[in-house]
Amino acid sequence: MQRRLLAIIRADGPDRALRCIRTLVHAGVTALEVSLTTPGALDALARARSQCPPDVLLGAGTVLTADQADAAFAAGAGFVVTPGITPGARRAVANGTPLLCGALTPTEVIAALDLGAMAVKVFPAGLHGPGYLRELRAPLPEAPLVAVGGVDARTAPEYLAAGAVAVGVGSPLIGAAGATDTPRAYDDLAARAALFLEAVAPGQGADRDRRQEAR
Repeated sequence: MQRRLLAIIRADGPDRALRCIRTLVHAGVTALEVSLTTPGALDALARARSQCPPDVLLGAGTVLTADQADAAFAAGAGFVVTPGITPGARRAVANGTPLLCGALTPTEVIAALDLGAMAVKVFPAGLHGPGYLRELRAPLPEAPLVAVGGVDARTAPEYLAAGAVAVGVGSPLIGAAGATDTPRAYDDLAARAALFLEAVAPGQGADRDRRQEAR
């Protein structure tokens, strides 16, 4: 992952998911995952791929089965996200689709990398916090880890300072926009996107550590 923020979109239909994607891209977010728990997720993904600039990374999330991985590939997904080493994860690797594979323990992280994952989604990261990610990186310093689950704008810099290459954020970012089609919902989404982009900007974690040491 070369982007420091991955937006995870769950919505109640493809139109609303697409509206969230447009809002986030306009706000400056350039890596987005549409979870297949969203009805019509692949339709939203395919439409977004045809509308978004080529430098915007669009992927399919919660890919469990081989058929889902194939469908994500056909819809133009630039990467696939799985909660673990699922049949969908194996098929994504076979298809040549970059894989962000979920894991929690050192054994699972190693297995995901051995499978061919481009990066490992440490999930749920909030279960143990940034310190756990730092401990994971001690024996696995080269492992590209993405913190997902329980990450908000306050803790995002802490995970990056602990060695995460990026953070993945769902409901703390999307909020009501996934289920409420009002201008206010999307305005609020854009505002949260700006807040998260500021939080993950290079140096934020180090600046916070220095402020805490000075207290």
